[in-house]
Amino acid sequence: MTTAQDGERSRRSPAFLIGLTLIALFFFAGFCALGAWQVQRLAWKRDLITRVDARIHAPAIPAPRTTARVDEYRRVRISGHFMHDSVALVQAVTVRGAGFWVLTPLVTDEGFTVIINRGFVPPDRRRDYMRPSGEVTVSGLLRLSEPGGGFLRSNDPASDRWFSRDVAAIAAARGIRGPLANYFIDADAAADPDAFPVGGLTVVAFPNNHLQYAITWFALAAMVAGGYIFVMRQERKDRRE
Repeated sequence: MTTAQDGERSRRSPAFLIGLTLIALFFFAGFCALGAWQVQRLAWKRDLITRVDARIHAPAIPAPRTTARVDEYRRVRISGHFMHDSVALVQAVTVRGAGFWVLTPLVTDEGFTVIINRGFVPPDRRRDYMRPSGEVTVSGLLRLSEPGGGFLRSNDPASDRWFSRDVAAIAAARGIRGPLANYFIDADAAADPDAFPVGGLTVVAFPNNHLQYAITWFALAAMVAGGYIFVMRQERKDRRE
């Protein structure tokens, strides 16, 4: 003999099961989609790391007047004359500690200007570092401009405070006219490892956690499916009883 409460539960049961099925399907499909997206991101990241590694270790090519994102970390070389009176010191934290990047415009033999990150100097050497004169040849990694500033800190050209290597802003603040490359070059290390600025400190690292993320999303999808199956089996068992 069933009670009124049992009868009410029985009348609600089909709607409940339909709703549960829709919710489970929504989350299962969503988690599977996120897992598949992370698998795609994993393939893209591995391809990016392979391509960048090939660029870094390739022979240097002549630096272009302009560049695109696909050229970042390409090894380039350029010749010209440094404009030491237009240097900009950008705050930096490196394996050698806190200090500054020395960004110096270079007027190239091709008739345009490119900003060179000559390397790192500690605070006590910010005015005391090598300033080569005459024509020089620089080789290094092509890097994209970093507009705006650093984390939670905006560049302040009026106060000559720089937190990112913003090519256009530095050039404007220094009154550089004429054709300007839309990138800068991280110079290679100098022959003398004790000379300042210290070049060759570019850190090339791409976090690659996509496999862990994919496993997490697929695991959540499996948990949803398992939970749904458990509930449905329990429901059938209750009905039989």
